[in-house]
Amino acid sequence: MPESLPCSPAAERNKEPILAVLRRILGERGTALEIASGTGQHAVWFAAALPGWTWQPTDADAGALPVIAARIAEAGLANVRPPLRLDVMAVQWPSPGAPFVQRFDAIYCANLLHISPWATCAALMRGAARHLAPGATLVTYGPYLEDGVPTAPGNLGFDQNLRAHDRSWGIRRLEDVVAEANRAGLGLRRRHAMPANNLLLEFRADGPAPASSPPPSP
Repeated sequence: MPESLPCSPAAERNKEPILAVLRRILGERGTALEIASGTGQHAVWFAAALPGWTWQPTDADAGALPVIAARIAEAGLANVRPPLRLDVMAVQWPSPGAPFVQRFDAIYCANLLHISPWATCAALMRGAARHLAPGATLVTYGPYLEDGVPTAPGNLGFDQNLRAHDRSWGIRRLEDVVAEANRAGLGLRRRHAMPANNLLLEFRADGPAPASSPPPSP
């Protein structure tokens, strides 16, 4: 890998455990949309390991797209599409005028919700509900706080550091994230415990949520 390409140590550590779960929950083939691809390490790793899947990487930072494209080119993978700019908060996914499959068999988003404002969660769920094919899965990965489950000291410290950096950031309560998914018509199907006190969550279309549901606290 060229030294000029940024590399996320966290992505290197977690790519294999995440792939092990994806192998179990995804079908043999399909088209996946990745939200917040960052350095593109997950995109090329998953696409290489899941040759029946076509991977569409995206990122809100236009500066990340050349890095992702370079990593795809180096890997020589035919089942990874050119990266697109996609801002989760935008009304339209991706940027206007970009070629885009409108329905995906899976949407994957890792380590976004805790390093963005709380409103990003609702936007992610609404966008996923618009762009998931019937019966398709939204996969989210990262740290969560859970009611009734002791929080690991490392996650407590991580949460404090996040909030010190930006008051709108922080590890989210799993129950609040699930409530936002329900409001968008997505239901939590499975919770997978992952290394380093992270969770991988599977959401699927579950019908419209009750309109009377109160909003969760950030």
